[in-house]
Amino acid sequence: MILLLAILVAASCSTQRNNSQTRMWHAFNARYNTYFNASQAFIEGCDEQERGNRDDYTQLLPIYAVGNKQSRSIGTSHFDRTIEKSEKAIRRHSIKRRPEWNKQRRKTKADIEWLNRHEYNPFLWRAWLLLGKAQFHEGNFEESAATFGYMARLYKTQPIILARARAWQAKCYAEMGWRYETEDLITNQHRDSIPRQAVADWDFTLADHYLRTGQYADATRYLMRCIRHERRRQRKARLWYIVGQIEQHQGHSQQAFEAYRHVVRLQPPYELEFNARISQTEVMASADAKGMIRKLQRMAASDNNKDYLDQIHYAIGNIRLAQRDTLQAIASYEEGARRSTRNGTEKGALLLQLAQLYWQREAYADARRCYSEAVGLIDTALPYYKEVNRRSEILDQLVPLTDAVHLEDSLQRLVAMPEADRLKVIDRHIAELKNAEREAKRAQQDAEMQSQWEMQNAQNNGMSAVGNDTKASTWYFYNPQLVSQGRIRFEQLWGKRPNEDDWQRSNRSVVPTLNGEADHETEVDADSAKTTTSATETESDTTQLNPFTREYHLAQLPFTAEQKAESDRKMREALLPAAVIMKDKVENLALARRMFTYLVDRWPTDSLNDLAWYHLYLMNAREGRMADADSALARLQCQYPQSEWTQLLSNPYYADNQRFGQHLEDSLYAATYEAFCQERYQEVAANVLLSAQRFPHGAHRSKFLFVEALSLLNEGRVDKSAQQLKQVVEDYPDSEVGPMAGHILRGLQQGRRPQGTMRPKDDIWRQHALAESSDSTVVDTLSLRRDVRFAFVLAFHPDSVNQNQLLYELARYNFTSYLVRNFEIAVNSEDPVHRLTVSGFRSYDEALQYARHLYDAPQMTVRLKGCRRIIISEDNLLLLGTQYSYDDYDRFFQETLAPVKTDSHPLLNSPETIVEQSADRETDDDADEDQLPMPSSSPDQPIVIDFDDDFYR
Repeated sequence: MILLLAILVAASCSTQRNNSQTRMWHAFNARYNTYFNASQAFIEGCDEQERGNRDDYTQLLPIYAVGNKQSRSIGTSHFDRTIEKSEKAIRRHSIKRRPEWNKQRRKTKADIEWLNRHEYNPFLWRAWLLLGKAQFHEGNFEESAATFGYMARLYKTQPIILARARAWQAKCYAEMGWRYETEDLITNQHRDSIPRQAVADWDFTLADHYLRTGQYADATRYLMRCIRHERRRQRKARLWYIVGQIEQHQGHSQQAFEAYRHVVRLQPPYELEFNARISQTEVMASADAKGMIRKLQRMAASDNNKDYLDQIHYAIGNIRLAQRDTLQAIASYEEGARRSTRNGTEKGALLLQLAQLYWQREAYADARRCYSEAVGLIDTALPYYKEVNRRSEILDQLVPLTDAVHLEDSLQRLVAMPEADRLKVIDRHIAELKNAEREAKRAQQDAEMQSQWEMQNAQNNGMSAVGNDTKASTWYFYNPQLVSQGRIRFEQLWGKRPNEDDWQRSNRSVVPTLNGEADHETEVDADSAKTTTSATETESDTTQLNPFTREYHLAQLPFTAEQKAESDRKMREALLPAAVIMKDKVENLALARRMFTYLVDRWPTDSLNDLAWYHLYLMNAREGRMADADSALARLQCQYPQSEWTQLLSNPYYADNQRFGQHLEDSLYAATYEAFCQERYQEVAANVLLSAQRFPHGAHRSKFLFVEALSLLNEGRVDKSAQQLKQVVEDYPDSEVGPMAGHILRGLQQGRRPQGTMRPKDDIWRQHALAESSDSTVVDTLSLRRDVRFAFVLAFHPDSVNQNQLLYELARYNFTSYLVRNFEIAVNSEDPVHRLTVSGFRSYDEALQYARHLYDAPQMTVRLKGCRRIIISEDNLLLLGTQYSYDDYDRFFQETLAPVKTDSHPLLNSPETIVEQSADRETDDDADEDQLPMPSSSPDQPIVIDFDDDFYR
C-alpha cells in the first residue's frame, strides 16, 4: 500500500500528465503553498506603501499610491517576494499538456473551448494576476503590461480572466501615459461585454484613465462606482477626496463640500482629514467668507496644526484673493511662508501663488525671492515647472540691474534732501537693519534646529532627506530642487554675494595687489606709512565700516560732482540692459517703454542711446504706432548715423527682411551649401558677401562664415581661412558650428593641414578607413551566409535626425510589438555617421521581417525619415565603415541578399531560446502544441502575475 501510494503521489506531481487528479493536486498545492505566501507578502507591501505614501494635496491626487513617484520605492521587498513566489508557483504548477480525449464522445462548444486552452491548472491564473499587480505596485509598469499582455493571450478563450487582464494592462498603459494604447484596449473591451466578475477592475481602470485625460465628468461617474466597490475605509476616504477635488475644479461648490464631508465622516488619517477640512472652507468661501476665515484662524490656533500653518494661511489667502482683497491675500501668503516648518510642496504652492501676484504687480524683487524658493520645492514633473524656472532665471538677471538703478536713484534723492530729513531716513534705515539682523539670527537658529531635527529623524528612519519629498538619488548638482534649496540657504547665511574672489567679505575696502596681499584702506605717503596709525584714525575707519552708524551711510552718498557722474554712469549701464530684458523676456512693453524713455530723456547725448532708440522703434512698430516709430528712427538717424542699428533700420530691404527674411536666408544658405558641395567656391564667396549685406544679423550668419572658411581652406588659402574661423569662434561661440570651427582652427594653429579637401556630408556614405593589420587571419571579405546572427542598423547624419527621440520610439516599438523577444539596441555616436543597431536576430529572414514590420508601422514612419536602413550580419558589421563603405555594402546587398526568397512564416513570434524539459520527463508531440512562449527570454528576468483585489482590500 505504501508503495502504491508513493507511485500515485509521484504521478500526480508531474505536470506532463493532465487529468483530474493532477489538475486538482497542482491547483491545491499552488494555492496553499507558494501562492499563499505571495499573497501575504503582497498585502504587507500594499499596507506599507499606503502608510509611507505622502500625497501632494496641492495637486489632483492619483487613485493609486504608486502614482506618486516618491512612493514607488516603498514596500519593494514585499513586492519582490510576491514576484518570486508567484514565478515559483507558475514554474512548478503550470500544466500545458492537452488532456486525452475520448474520440467516441462528441465535442460540445464548451469542450472545444476547454481543449483549446493553453493552461489547464484552474487556479494558476490567480498567480499570473498577482504577479502583474506586484510589478504594478512596484512601479515597473512596462514589465507589468508585458505580463498582463501575455496573460491575455494565454487565457484568450476565458472571457472573465481575459477581461481582468485587459483591465490591468490598460491601467499600466495609463500610468505610463500611453493614451493611444489605453484607449485602444478600452475600445476593444467595450466591443465585448464586460463580465460581472471584471466590472470592479474596469471601473478603477476607467476612472484612472478619465482622471488622467481630464475627462472629469466620466471620471466622477466611475469614481462613485469605485467607492461602492471599495471596502477599506482609508481607501474609500481617498476616493471621496479625489471626487471633491474634481468637483471643486469644475466649480461645483456644493458637490465638492459634500464629498469632503464624506472624507471627514470616514475618520481617515489626520493629514487627509485636515486637508478635507481646509478644502471645505475654500469651496464654501463665496457664501460665508468671514465665517470660513474665522474657522481657519481657530484651526491655526490649535497645537495639532502647528505643522500645517502654511496650508491654513494659504487657504486664508485664497479666500481673500477670491474676495479681490489682494493686499490682505499677500499678507496671508507672507505669514504662511514665514511660519512654515516643513519646506514641502505645500509651501512651494504658496510661494508660487505669491510670486505670481508680485509678478502681476511688477514687484519683481519680491517675485524673484518667491520664485527662487518655490522652484526648489515644487515637483519638476509639473507642467508649469519650466515656466516657473524660466521666470526665476529671468528675474535673476533683471533684479540685480533694477536694484542697482533703485539704489543709485535713492542715494541721489537723499543728497537732494535737507540734512535733517536725510538723517531721519538714515536712522530709520539703521533701525530696519538692526531689526533684520535680529530676525536673521533668529531664523538661522531655527534653521539649525530644524536641520538637527531632520538629521536625527533621518537617522531614526534609516534614510536622509533634504526636504519632504526630495530624494537624493541623483548627484546634487544635477538636481535643480536641491541646488535651489542650497542657494536659498546660502543667501540666508551669507546674503547675496557675486560669484567672485573674496566673496565672503560683504564690504571690501581693501584691494588685492599683484602679490595677492591687501593694501591698506587709504593710500598714505611713505612718511606716514612709517608712522603708527593714530587711535583717532583707527576709530574713524572702524566707524566707516560699521553699517549701523550714520558715517557709514553718509560715505555712500554722491555729494561731489565726480561721485554724481559715477552714480549716473552706474544707473545708465544698469537701466539699458534692464529695459531690454523687460521688453524681450518679461514682455512688459509698457514698463520697458517707460524705462527706455526715461533713459533717453535724462541722458539725451549718451553714447548707448542708439540701442534704446532702436528698441523704441521696434516696440512702436510692433504695436502699430508708426508715427512714434518714425520719430524714433529719425532721432536715431540724426544723432547716431554710423550706428549699426541705424544702418540696419535704414536698409531698403528691412521691411522685406522682416516679412520674408527667414525664408530668403534659408534659400540663400541652401544655395551656398550646394555650391560648396559642387566646389564652386567663387559662388560661395559671392553668396557670403550677399548675406553680409542683406542679413548681417541673420540666424545662419555663422554658417555662412564657416562654409566660406572651408572653401578657402580647400583652395589652400590657410591664413585667410584661419581668420574666418577665428571670427566664427569669437563672434558666434554658442552657434552650431562654433565648436567645429574651434577644432579646425586649433589644428591649423598647430601646423596641421587637412589631407585632401573638406567633403560634404553626402560623401560620408562613400568613405571607408582601411586599417592595416598584421594578423593574416582577419577576414576582410563580406560573408554570404544567411543562417548566422544578423542585425538591423539605422544609419543617419546627427544633424538630420533627433537621435534621442528615435531611440525612445524604437525601444517603445520593440517592447509593444514583440513580447517574446528581447532585442538589444546599441548606439554608436563616435563616427561621422551615427548608428542605432538592433541585434538579436537568428537569421537574415528574421531581420528582414523585422525591417518590413518596422517600416509598416504608422507611428514610426515620421521618425525613420532621414535614416538609412541596413540589414547586415554581425560578422559583416565589423567591416562596415572600415574595409567597406556604406555604398559598397548596399551594392553587395542588392546583388546577393535582396533577390533571395525568404521564409514567409512569422518568425518573430517565437522566443529566441526555448527551455527544454529534462530527459527523465515524458515528452509528447501534442504536449508542446499551441503552447505560448513566456514573456521573458532571460532566465533572470521575472515573470509577471497578478492577484485578486480581495487580498489588499
